[in-house]
Amino acid sequence: MNRFISLALYLILAPFVGALLDGIDRKITARMQGRKGPSIFQPFYDLIKLFSKQMIAVNSVQLLLNCSYLVFLAIAGGMVFFGTDILMSLFILSTADMFLILAASSDSSPYSNVGASREMLQMMAYEPMTLLIAVGFYLATGSFRVDDIIQQSTSVILMMPGLFVGYILIMAIKLRKSPFDLSTSHHAHQEVVKGITTEMSGPTLAIMEIGEYYEKMLLLAVVALFFINSNWCSWIIAIIACLGVYFIEIVIDNVSARINWRYVLNVCWLITLLCGGINILILMLI
Repeated sequence: MNRFISLALYLILAPFVGALLDGIDRKITARMQGRKGPSIFQPFYDLIKLFSKQMIAVNSVQLLLNCSYLVFLAIAGGMVFFGTDILMSLFILSTADMFLILAASSDSSPYSNVGASREMLQMMAYEPMTLLIAVGFYLATGSFRVDDIIQQSTSVILMMPGLFVGYILIMAIKLRKSPFDLSTSHHAHQEVVKGITTEMSGPTLAIMEIGEYYEKMLLLAVVALFFINSNWCSWIIAIIACLGVYFIEIVIDNVSARINWRYVLNVCWLITLLCGGINILILMLI
């Protein structure tokens, strides 16, 4: 019964919590830049405005692909909150990203196509670390299942510190934050043309934004898995860790400039080899 409650809460509340975190992100970013910034409820106002606009799509498949992106993200996150296979959830997360790339590639806009190409390069950069994280959970706990991972006597962060550092890196890429926001940026100071979202507008763009909120909550849920164990106090620690990691991502976003795709690949693969690879090797030897 608890599994079904967790699943229902994720499906219902994830877009609202994700939008609220986005609003807090904007407010903190504005303060760091010496501005007052918008209300923390601005993402909700944006979604209402987008859904009120006329449905205009550059072709007949873009809306379908964006809806597929949203549905697959909801499924991926739902699997984590339902306590099932973390490896399968991460595979479905990658599938969702492919639908977003196809949506951006479905029109003739050069800006959108460049954004799609850069999104694909980002996937090449972070997918190895994503796979190593799932393998790390298995080596540390003996299971890919989320309900087994959270029932361990100690938090897996003690055995997976290198993988946790690597996860913070790929989380910055998944959240499309500097210096890894190659495909698009959520802040106007970064670019005029919006990469993969250039040709998205109205309800089509709103659906994509809601999908990103689902993805944000899924990424934070994986952060929590590093800290949750059989002790109820670990849940409080996990929530604090999630907020701390999210704040770190905001700080990194505001103190760094965008780098090109070669540096993204080099940095990600180097961190994957050093932090992820060495951590996996140690887990295999324990």
